[in-house]
Amino acid sequence: MDDAWISALAASPWLLPALFGLVVADAFVVVLPSETAVVAFGALAASTGAPDPGAIVPVAAAGAVVGDGLCYLIGRRIGLERWRWQREGRVGAALRRARDGVHRRTAVLVFTARYVPFARIAVNLAAGAGRVPLRRYLPLSLGAGVAWAAYNVGIGAVVGRAVADAPLVAVAVSIPVAITLGLVVDRVVAGLDARRTPSP
Repeated sequence: MDDAWISALAASPWLLPALFGLVVADAFVVVLPSETAVVAFGALAASTGAPDPGAIVPVAAAGAVVGDGLCYLIGRRIGLERWRWQREGRVGAALRRARDGVHRRTAVLVFTARYVPFARIAVNLAAGAGRVPLRRYLPLSLGAGVAWAAYNVGIGAVVGRAVADAPLVAVAVSIPVAITLGLVVDRVVAGLDARRTPSP
């Protein structure tokens, strides 16, 4: 299969700005696959040399921090109960859990929320609504964003190097690998959280 088109796509100057926008938007629209995109970019970089892997991590981390910061500001200005989606379903349940623990376990929640569906928006909204001080929140958000970006790019890079002669295959393989690892992390974090939560 001719991989020239994917190599040309990898070299596009619009690729990294698009990644930044996707990661920011994923803070609000939880169905957007920012993790899989970051992993795919890592695989692409490892198999084609573009985009620059040294640029993917800071761009993805910056998108994560900006998206989290916007959620924090919304929580601070609006609170956690104004809209129906904040009170019902998985987001409502995640918000209640985050609100109960955001001051006691700020660092743990901010770092682990990066890997768990719905938790990212819940923790950041709860941190804002709970008035977690910015001087405490921002360094944690930055550290979590960098760790998350490096982790996902690293997964992609491992897959990309394994099939370096087939960039399209590298991207195709990296996505289910990322999804599987994400589900494992989600289960582990949920299990640890359940063990820490006292029974009623």
